[in-house]
Amino acid sequence: MRLLVAVGLGAAAFQMQDVLLEPYGGQVLGLSVGATTALTALWAVGMLSGFAYAAKRLGDGGEPHRLAGFGVVAGIGAFLLVLFAGPLHSVALLEVGATFIGLGGGLFSVGTLTAAMAISDAETLDGRTGLALGAWGAVQASCAGLAIALGAFARDLVAQAAASGQFGTALTGPSTGYAFVYSVEIVLLFATLVALGPLVRSDHTRRVAGTRFGLSEFPI
Repeated sequence: MRLLVAVGLGAAAFQMQDVLLEPYGGQVLGLSVGATTALTALWAVGMLSGFAYAAKRLGDGGEPHRLAGFGVVAGIGAFLLVLFAGPLHSVALLEVGATFIGLGGGLFSVGTLTAAMAISDAETLDGRTGLALGAWGAVQASCAGLAIALGAFARDLVAQAAASGQFGTALTGPSTGYAFVYSVEIVLLFATLVALGPLVRSDHTRRVAGTRFGLSEFPI
């Protein structure tokens, strides 16, 4: 259950900005259509890099919960870069942030999926593994889809309120709605770390005790 909570929070955090990254670059930084499309390409490159690094780490015996946690930390840094790109009018910050959003999302997805696959025991290996994978997919897809819709709605709502002066004259710019969504995503990622933390400690205890638990039996 704790793993599924972490999956839901992390999926929502990484996907909430899915339809906002390109409009953010165009509306706030004045990027062209081609330049905003390049942001999605950078995100994809980061995601593929995350998959490749995760495969290498897991192949070397890395612990999946810890790997997912590294992805969350990368995501927090990435969203901070994107958040400050607007006020600083820095395209470079936005590009690096977009890349690391993909990287963090890739590490998180592979880490949590591998952890779900490892939830099994000798007596009920097939049944529990299939149930865990199905639950992972259902939670991930549901939370990601809901987050995308809520993120777009929240951006519009906050942007309209800011434009009407409800937050003061200093926050009437177009970046206010986007900044709110990115801030929510950062909070969700911190909540994801809270959910993942005990799982990493629990797996460490299992390794010390010599109990097999999927990939956690291997050294970091």
